[in-house]
Amino acid sequence: MRLNAAQREAATFGGRQTGGSFTAPALLVIAGAGTGKTATIAHRVARLVIEGVDPAHILLLTFTRRAALEMTRRVRHIVAEELQRGNSGRPPAPPMPWSGTFHSVANRLLREYAATLGLAPDFSVLDRGDSADLIDLLRHERGLSAQKRRFPRKDTCLAIYSNRVNSGRGLEEVLHGSFAWCEEWVEELRGLFRAYVDRKQANAALDFDDLLLYWHALMHEPTHAAEVGGRFEHVLVDEYQDVNRLQADIVLALKPGGTGITVVGDDAQAIYSFRAASIENILEFPGRCEPRATVIALERNYRSNQAVLDAANALIAGAARQYRKTLIAERGGGARPRLVTVVDDRQQADYVVNAVLQRREAGTLLRRQAVLFRSADHSDWLEIELMRANIPYVKYGGLRFLEAAHVKDLLAILRWADNPRNGLAAFRVLQLLPGMGPSNAARCWQQFESAACRMPALAEFHPPAAAAGAWPAFAMLMAGLAGTHPAWPGQVERVRAWYEPQLDRLYESAAVRAADLAMLEQLAPQYGSRERFLSELTLDPPAATGDLAGPPLLDEDYLILSTVHSAKGQEWDAVYLLNVTDGNFPSEFAAGNADAIDEERRLLYVAMTRARDELHLIEPLRHYVTQQSRAGDRHVYGARSRFLDTSVLATLDCAGWPDAADAAVATVVAAGIPRIDVAARLKALW
Repeated sequence: MRLNAAQREAATFGGRQTGGSFTAPALLVIAGAGTGKTATIAHRVARLVIEGVDPAHILLLTFTRRAALEMTRRVRHIVAEELQRGNSGRPPAPPMPWSGTFHSVANRLLREYAATLGLAPDFSVLDRGDSADLIDLLRHERGLSAQKRRFPRKDTCLAIYSNRVNSGRGLEEVLHGSFAWCEEWVEELRGLFRAYVDRKQANAALDFDDLLLYWHALMHEPTHAAEVGGRFEHVLVDEYQDVNRLQADIVLALKPGGTGITVVGDDAQAIYSFRAASIENILEFPGRCEPRATVIALERNYRSNQAVLDAANALIAGAARQYRKTLIAERGGGARPRLVTVVDDRQQADYVVNAVLQRREAGTLLRRQAVLFRSADHSDWLEIELMRANIPYVKYGGLRFLEAAHVKDLLAILRWADNPRNGLAAFRVLQLLPGMGPSNAARCWQQFESAACRMPALAEFHPPAAAAGAWPAFAMLMAGLAGTHPAWPGQVERVRAWYEPQLDRLYESAAVRAADLAMLEQLAPQYGSRERFLSELTLDPPAATGDLAGPPLLDEDYLILSTVHSAKGQEWDAVYLLNVTDGNFPSEFAAGNADAIDEERRLLYVAMTRARDELHLIEPLRHYVTQQSRAGDRHVYGARSRFLDTSVLATLDCAGWPDAADAAVATVVAAGIPRIDVAARLKALW
């Protein structure tokens, strides 16, 4: 890809010191939607390598493992092309060992510095599901699940805990700002979280938030901070608008003053405050560097036509605080976006079905079209109409692969073998055997703990009669997996061979589940050790294997349904955005909070900039009251989104659907009733 002027400036920023290495002051690249962000980062990393920077001394932080792999692949390709063009005779660029997500890099560093941080080197990493289950167990133990007043459920408790850790705010402030209905439970929550921390430490386990918290602590001890930061000549961060306060502090602690740091992001796409990300981090970045960071804006858009960008530019211009930029389409003009007014969500569904089919007949595949919405339940009525119209679809936001019970079972066996003190994994594994309910599992765990958590001690346990036949093979499996330096190749195969016979007893659809386990076995050799396999899968799990299964594969095509948050980073030829009304854009929960309203504006901006050729914004007039029968007609009227001011409306084609005259004619024709020309008869009277 040939770089434009702004991309080239970002990719080549910095210079070589006299007789020294290539260095660069702090750089912030504001990469607008569709402006070639990934290509720019890849070219910058490639430029560093070509200038002689050792790839092992470059730290590239991303938010998904896939992004890191794609970036590394592009870097190797660009470097190979440059070296071939220059006939340098240099060997191709070696892999970049420090390219990965914040959490995966933290995991690697913490295992190196475990002794310094008071950690066991073989600590386990809990995924979100395990963390929530542990909190739920502690809720029951502390009697919080038996309160006479509503106490937050496990997922809410985990969200509060995570927000507190990642934002750096006090518990009271977090509750008041984001979980006001839980404020009465502040002391109970404090005690619950203290018990949660104690239990994790007893099990030598860290959750996702702990990985960042411990890395943050490591980087605030001067000696170790200098040692870790000294490993890297250059630090690059992708999607910087999505970092939380801990991550922002870690980045700047790696390179105090900012020299060697390049961060890339778009403040206009900062939409993850519910994960404790803050737009302040990208807005304040230049001022946190010494000297102040250089800012380069990428404004040439390679995705959308200019008509879509005109609407998006007008929308984001109303944001209170931002890096001002105007997106310019490389592709030129195009059809103006449509603002379609319909009576209610039923007509909204009819409009989408009609438009999708028309676009399909015009040559646009269903999977190149997407319906986006603010909340997952907004597509309920549409899904019914899609089924009636025989339009297959895939909806994003379902069960992730590692959340499936059978997959968690197999991984729990490996986690317990990897860390014998992991009581949470052990409790799950023990109950896989027949007759081993919670009480017997607890009895086994107590005996196991008293034997210093030695796996061979399992053979001495006397299981209930139902488990007696299966116990010797199980005890032998665990002892073999946890033996002294067991060979990693083949471990998943051994676990699967033991576990698969349990599937028929434990779950339905055993054959389908067995195929998932076979996929894990095929995946395992890609990782150099059991710890890397477990950590990487936990920190960046694959999508559900069922994402494209079922009805969509019975046809040659399928429509995409997605929440706006899940759609970030994607693009489609045609986008249909549901419920563009006040109460949805912005959400009613943002009322009275200027920062929240601004984020809602950015959320609508993200939705609009997913469209390449066609954008349909749909605004229903009626919203039906929920406390009535499904056929009830009680409703309220919604207001047009406050974000669609005169400047935005000037970029849209506004229309009602269906057109009143066309609808009347269609009804008459469909019924086979002849038209009556009453107007002509009235004239004939005179």
